[in-house]
Amino acid sequence: MSHGEIWIAIAGMGVVTVVTRALFLMAGEHVTVPDRLQRALRYAPAAALAAIILPDLMTWQGHFTVALSNYKLVAGVAATLFYLLTRKMVGMIAVGMAIYTGLRLFGA
Repeated sequence: MSHGEIWIAIAGMGVVTVVTRALFLMAGEHVTVPDRLQRALRYAPAAALAAIILPDLMTWQGHFTVALSNYKLVAGVAATLFYLLTRKMVGMIAVGMAIYTGLRLFGA
């Protein structure tokens, strides 16, 4: 691939990114989103977060693993349980990282 083709690809990706993200701003009030779709979009951040985090938690050393030997999964489950009981986000992060670090340092 030549330098020119690379720059054309980068420029094309930039245009596509700007147009897709700015489309709602450019349309303004001319386009209305139905209430049902607006309610559904409230769940988009949680769904995106789950799509990013869960695959990482479910793999250990490059393999899909659902076992106690998967330290990331164990720490993630413990952190989730802590959050469900206390509703403290910073505490959840601290518990998850403490358990993961402890398992990595002292685990079998």
